[in-house]
Amino acid sequence: MDADQEKDLQKFLKNVDEITNLIQEMNSDDPVVQQNAVLETEKRLLLMEEDQEEDECRTTLNKTVISPPQTAVKSAEEVNSVFGFSFLISEITLPSEAFLASVEMDAKERAKRRRENKVLADALKDKGNEAFAEGNYETAILHYSEGLEKLKDVKVLYTNRAQAYMKLKNYEKALVDCEWALKCDEKCTKAYFHMGKANLALKNYSVSRECYKKILEINPKLQTQVKDYLNQVDLQEKADLQEKEAHELLDSGKNTAVNTKNLLETLSKPDQIPLFYAGGIEILTEMIKECTEQTLFRMHDGFSIISDNEVIRRCFSTAGKDAIEETVCVSVLKLWQAVCCGNEENQRVLVMHPDRARLLATLLSSKVLAIRQQSLALLLQLAQTESGRSLIISHLDLTRLLEALVSFLDFSDKEANTAMGLFTDLALEERFQVWFQANLPGVLPAVTGVLKTDPKVSSSSALCQCIAIMGNLSAEPATRRHMAACEEFGDGCLSLLVWAVEVSRRCLSLLNSQDGGILTRAAGVLSRTLSSSLKIVEEALQAGVVKKMMKFLKTGGETASRYAVKILAICTNSYHEAREEVIRLDKKLSIMMKLLSSEDEILVGNAALCLGNCMEVPNVASSLLKTDLLQVLLRLAGSDTQKTAVQVNAGIALGKLCTAEPRFAAQLRKLHGLEILNSTMKYISDS
Repeated sequence: MDADQEKDLQKFLKNVDEITNLIQEMNSDDPVVQQNAVLETEKRLLLMEEDQEEDECRTTLNKTVISPPQTAVKSAEEVNSVFGFSFLISEITLPSEAFLASVEMDAKERAKRRRENKVLADALKDKGNEAFAEGNYETAILHYSEGLEKLKDVKVLYTNRAQAYMKLKNYEKALVDCEWALKCDEKCTKAYFHMGKANLALKNYSVSRECYKKILEINPKLQTQVKDYLNQVDLQEKADLQEKEAHELLDSGKNTAVNTKNLLETLSKPDQIPLFYAGGIEILTEMIKECTEQTLFRMHDGFSIISDNEVIRRCFSTAGKDAIEETVCVSVLKLWQAVCCGNEENQRVLVMHPDRARLLATLLSSKVLAIRQQSLALLLQLAQTESGRSLIISHLDLTRLLEALVSFLDFSDKEANTAMGLFTDLALEERFQVWFQANLPGVLPAVTGVLKTDPKVSSSSALCQCIAIMGNLSAEPATRRHMAACEEFGDGCLSLLVWAVEVSRRCLSLLNSQDGGILTRAAGVLSRTLSSSLKIVEEALQAGVVKKMMKFLKTGGETASRYAVKILAICTNSYHEAREEVIRLDKKLSIMMKLLSSEDEILVGNAALCLGNCMEVPNVASSLLKTDLLQVLLRLAGSDTQKTAVQVNAGIALGKLCTAEPRFAAQLRKLHGLEILNSTMKYISDS
């Protein structure tokens, strides 16, 4: 039974009940009830007449009509028809039991046919999916359509067919199928996704945005994906506007616009000597000053003209490059920097091409220093925007890229720090972190190689930064277990511990610098190396590190504060003198308590740890009775944060607070805090 037939049946059965009730009321002994029933019947007759008039204007559907058996009529006056029932107002008999049994049997038969059709529709869907996976989109559409002939209300057949239509660039038909899918299920996010994509292809940008926003309304957990979709709409709309402006300038005859086009036509000539292309590319690079020229370069297929040129390709692929080949490669990389600077669409066109993506990862490990430098500069430029980082992570060989980046540790401080800057930008992205964890077996050799690097011949600051990045990436327990299972990795860590002490001493001396940038970087390195030795922690206390870090918390930015509170957490965790110094400098712990409201979970977790440590100083807990510290810590202990250290450290701080001052324990019981603390035990056991 298809959807329309089933709907008709349900409507018919409902009408049976309604009319049966009316008949009973008209046969009532109560004249008032009888009169009301007659009036209601007349009302229904009028409505039926209106419906019949409307039906004349509609397309007639081939529907199954179930007619009841004729009833006995005692005195014929005026016969009317209401919902398919012929009866006399004066006297009507009820439908027979045989008729109702027939209706029930018909419903069962229809349900059976629907189950059979569902099996056939599912089989056709699977056939369509196989054809789609093989790239046979027309065949896939045929199978999906056959499935819909069996059942009209299967949303997945509509959404799958819409996807196949989109592969064939038939966006209008795709939109129609999505509308039908939404009639089957108004919360079908897949339909809204395809509608957003189809409208984007048709340049209906506002409609596309609404479709993507609808996904977020239905499922807020898809916020990250929706953000990416909306970003795509913004970028394409911006690119279209750029191309419109570029066309106008080209039509107006502006010199730079015309020259850009003409020069690209010149560079498209095949089989010229390498210096011909190098010279033309350098001239073109000088001309690219504004967004208009960048857009014209893209509009006139500049990327393909350069990268598909056989002479230029040979220059890139040659292992031992001569001076001319090196010049060609460097000139191309500088041109790409010029056309991609601040132009997201050009960045997308450059990186999403498979051959160019492979080339960028390869050039970063070139034996020619100038090529490595320009490749690094180009990738660093891309990584300055969220969309650029997404392109790198999605389309480049990240294993090869990571190996190339860590190899820069043996270069000068400037180049090594630049490479680690790029590594840091990528490592902060959630997608990179997911990739790192999933591909750790293949990445581990490069990571282990970093630990074996000789600090005396490498850039010390870059090496510290690289190790810190790996430390952050190893936050996941599964990653740590995998690293711990590697004997070479463990040996490398041990060999660096001695060096870490030396680095810590150097960073302590740098904390006396007047340069804010140096101070922040020194604190960052120290926050990661200080815990390697109790001896160096003791030296740091003697050097006044607590006072300096408290100053950071008062005047520094978010990054400096993160480093400072971690250093204080390390110091107060190891030495009572550090706890007393913190209390002396922050008597009411107002600075630390303020940190608990930060959105930075790492900062909050370390602040909670430091506060808990300070509760061991006599009378400190009692001085905080009039504050809301207990409520704040309790909220953090029971919160659903991504960093479990927040819950654990808040729970520990609560325990120390209540131990030091019993009145806090009484407050905790009133707030049902013990139950919340029990819930944090799972985090302690997991860690």
